[in-house]
Amino acid sequence: MAEPTPRRHEPRLRPAPLIFEPAEAASDPEHFFDLESMEDPGALLARATELALAFQAAADRAVEFQAVAAAQLADPGRFDRLTPADIAARVEWTEDYAKKMVEFGRDLLRGADTEGRSPVDPV
Repeated sequence: MAEPTPRRHEPRLRPAPLIFEPAEAASDPEHFFDLESMEDPGALLARATELALAFQAAADRAVEFQAVAAAQLADPGRFDRLTPADIAARVEWTEDYAKKMVEFGRDLLRGADTEGRSPVDPV
């Protein structure tokens, strides 16, 4: 099971690198990061776990970027600001979820302001 994403007071661990999948390999539904060719179950478990953690970390980071973008798009100071309903329609969320993401993004942005760093660290 993947560990929760570290928050601001915990250092981020760098996940295993995701190796680029060539187009011909990606088109084969049985091919997945060359895992299907691994013979040793111990090595397979280790690499599959690395990939699972890397994908989870990437998903967590992407959600943080979504939240920051939603908060920025909903900023009342923008002349072209969007409502939560507009944001929800763009990314196929419910309006309630969009409201929560806007608040989460605002929290991330506020945390960045008080800690003197960018809202989402790319690492």
